[in-house]
Amino acid sequence: MPLTEEDEKLAKFLILSDIPRSVAYTLAYIRGKGEITSVEIERETGLRQPEVSISMQWLRRKGWINKRNMKKEGKGRPVHGYKLSKNFNEVLEEIIQDLTKNINDINNKIMQLKSFQK
Repeated sequence: MPLTEEDEKLAKFLILSDIPRSVAYTLAYIRGKGEITSVEIERETGLRQPEVSISMQWLRRKGWINKRNMKKEGKGRPVHGYKLSKNFNEVLEEIIQDLTKNINDINNKIMQLKSFQK
């Protein structure tokens, strides 16, 4: 099932929140789904294999996704199953906290700069 209009909207907001484009589309697609494969992500989001691979590495470093090696018949690239490691709302909360911290940092810099005004 391709990205819905709501998924597209979410991905755009994630991108505006400093989430890399490929990660944003991957995250928008995977929310609300159980385990999926990188092939599904490529097919449904239009991302290419290297983009999906990099996205999954980014999401794993954040601790937002789990990876499972799946049995595969024959040759070719290995198949991995991916699934959110926490509730999507928890992921959103982490993003919101990061944005809030950035806002606070900017406000502190503004206050420090204002202290030099005469």
